[in-house]
Amino acid sequence: MTDATLQGRIRPKDRDAIVQSLRAGVVPRVGQQHIQVGRVEEVRALVRDVERIAEGGSAIRFVIGEYGSGKTFFLNLIRSIALEKRLVTLHADLNPDRRLHATDGKARSLYAELMRNMATRAKPEGGALASVVERFVSGALTDAKSRNLNPEAVIREKLAALSELVGGYDFAEVIAAYWRGHDSGNEVLKADAVKWLRGEFSTRTDARKSLGVRTIIDDADVYDQLKLLARFVRLSGYDGLMVCLDELVNLYKMANTKARASNYEQILRILNDCLQGTAEGLGFILGGTPEFLMDTRKGLYSYEALQSRLAQNTFAVGNLVDYSSPVLRLANLTPEDLYVLLTKLRHVYSTGDTSTQRLPDEGLHSFMTHCSERIGEAYFRTPRSTVTAFINLLAVLEQNPTADWKELLGGVQLAVDVNPDLAPLTEAEAGSLTAGADDELASFKL
Repeated sequence: MTDATLQGRIRPKDRDAIVQSLRAGVVPRVGQQHIQVGRVEEVRALVRDVERIAEGGSAIRFVIGEYGSGKTFFLNLIRSIALEKRLVTLHADLNPDRRLHATDGKARSLYAELMRNMATRAKPEGGALASVVERFVSGALTDAKSRNLNPEAVIREKLAALSELVGGYDFAEVIAAYWRGHDSGNEVLKADAVKWLRGEFSTRTDARKSLGVRTIIDDADVYDQLKLLARFVRLSGYDGLMVCLDELVNLYKMANTKARASNYEQILRILNDCLQGTAEGLGFILGGTPEFLMDTRKGLYSYEALQSRLAQNTFAVGNLVDYSSPVLRLANLTPEDLYVLLTKLRHVYSTGDTSTQRLPDEGLHSFMTHCSERIGEAYFRTPRSTVTAFINLLAVLEQNPTADWKELLGGVQLAVDVNPDLAPLTEAEAGSLTAGADDELASFKL
C-alpha cells in the first residue's frame, strides 16, 4: 500500500485506544482519521455544513444507516472535523432516561450529558464548559483594558445581544456572577455558575440563593438554552456550536404515543429553525436507523409535518444522489473499501511497523473470502462484526508467534449484525408486557 495514511508510525496511545474500542465493538474516540475509508461525498457534504455553521448559519442532518453500518463512527468523524474548524461540539446518546422532550427531568438529563461532553479543539475529550466561559471572561478583560473600561460593564455589553432570546437575561446574569467569582477569587461562586450552566440546579430556590437568578434550566428550556449557548460560544471566540445526538431509535421505541409525538414535535421545531436560518451558528447531526425514519406508524414519518420535510427527493433514483437533503443515507461500503479498511487496521495494530505484521496481503484476501462465505454481502455492508473478528485474529497472531493464520481462519466465528431492537420477542418478554401500554393498536382479531 502506498496510501499516505499507511505511512509513518502510530502513537501507542492512539493504537491502544483504537484497537480496544474496535475489539469491544464500539467507536474509538481518537484516531478516526487512521481508519476512515469510503463515503467521501457524505463527508464533503457535512464539511460544507460545518463551514456554513462557522459563517453564522445553521444546519441539520439526519444520518440514517443500518444497525452496525458505521453511523456512530461517521458522527464522531464529523465531530472531530468540526473541532478542527474551531467549533464547539456537544454529543450524547439518547436512552430511556435521556430525551429531547419530557416533563420528568429526562430532557434536563440529556442537557446535562451534553454539557459534560462539551468539547473544543484544546479539550476534545469533553468537560470544556468552564474553559469556554473562562475564555469569554479573558477576552472581555483584554477588551476592557484596551478601552479603559470596567470589565463587568464590557461583559454586560457583550452579553446584551443574548437578552433577545428566551432565558437570555438570566444566562447573562450567571456569566456576570462567574466574572465576580473570578475577580474576587470566590471559587464557590464560579463553581455555582458552571453548575447552573450545566443544568444541575434542581430548584429555583437554590439558584436564587447562590446566584441571584430566578430560573433554572428545566425540561422545557433545553433547546432554548442550546440556542443561547451557540450565541455565547461565538462571543467567546469560537465559530459555532455543533450538537451530535445518536441512538435516536430510542424515541422510536417509546411505547407512549403522546410522549413520542412530543419528542417528534421538538425535532420539528429544531428542523424548522435550522432550515429557516433562525438559529445562529448552530448545527445538529442526528443518528438513527431506517426504521426510526420511515416507519409510518412509530417513526418520524408517522408525524406528517416531518414526513413532508424529510421525504426522499423523487428525482434521486437509480445511481442519482442528493447530498443536500436533510436526510443523509450512509452509502454501503464496497468490498474494495473494506479491503482498504482491513489494511489500515493491520497498519494501526502494528503501530505502523510493517516488519511486525503477522498477516500478509494474501491473508487479507483469504479473510474476506471467509467472511463472504459465512455471512454473504453483509460483511461489508454492516462491517462491525467483521472488524471485531479481524482484530481478534490479529491479537491471536501477535500473542502466538507459532500460529498459522491459514489454520486460524477456519475457526473465525461470524454472524450477521442484527439490530436487537427489531428481534422477535421471547415468550418471557411478551408475557411481561402490560396491557396498559399506550400504543395505537388496541386489539386485533381475525
